[in-house]
Amino acid sequence: MRANTVRPYRRGRHGVETFVNGFHIHYIDEAPPVYDRTVLLLHGWGAPAGTYRLIIGHLSTYCRVVAPDLPGFGGSEEPKKAYTPADFAAFVEDFAEAVGITEAILIGHSNGGRIAIKLMAEGCRFRITKAVLMDAAGLISKRPFQYYIKVYSFKAVKRAVTLPGIRKLFPGAVEKARKKFGSSDYQAASPVMRQTMSIALKEDSAPLLPKIKAPVLLIWGENDTATPLSDGRKMEKLIPGSGLVILPGAGHFAFAERWGQCSRVLDSFLKG
Repeated sequence: MRANTVRPYRRGRHGVETFVNGFHIHYIDEAPPVYDRTVLLLHGWGAPAGTYRLIIGHLSTYCRVVAPDLPGFGGSEEPKKAYTPADFAAFVEDFAEAVGITEAILIGHSNGGRIAIKLMAEGCRFRITKAVLMDAAGLISKRPFQYYIKVYSFKAVKRAVTLPGIRKLFPGAVEKARKKFGSSDYQAASPVMRQTMSIALKEDSAPLLPKIKAPVLLIWGENDTATPLSDGRKMEKLIPGSGLVILPGAGHFAFAERWGQCSRVLDSFLKG
């Protein structure tokens, strides 16, 4: 699928808006007067491009940094159907082509890391020279027992209201259960994006990791509960030649909680 030519119609402090394959897309594109490398930053679930201003502001002093709001997030249009990780990866390829990226350093946080893994392992139309995966999603982790109680309680309610007469007796039961048992990200999402999240969480990226050829730096929060440190350690073992940096005391947004250390690590890897 070939991307449309970029047609920005608003540029300002908050970025650029354009169309890519019919999608209304918001993105940030910042660069110094002279640069020799481009960073393509892929955000996490529920955290659009503007969330990463620390990274963008710092790296754009010596790199071009392009950070799109992926379809369904931030200022970008929502897809008409549920997206798979492969759909997001295809969109990133089209977007990169549209904004003139032929070679890039990938940075992916959380769900953006899941997409970056797919692009690196399965190949894409632009060259990936290096990648940084920050508290990346993609592995199916062992969850605490309470997690399964919540999931199966919601599924039980959802099944029950399909029985004859039950839906009329208990209107709104599914939505009430979703609010009680669902995550904050899930509750905040539209029906299409809920389906999208469900598809992503069921897909295991572990088989893709040994196929990655580009140099990869893993940056992880020691106390991340969304994508636990055990995921980072497993990725380090499965991605050839990768290295893991653990930010002490930090959670899922470790780059923001330990920005001083994170910025030094990024500079060393990107400039090296």
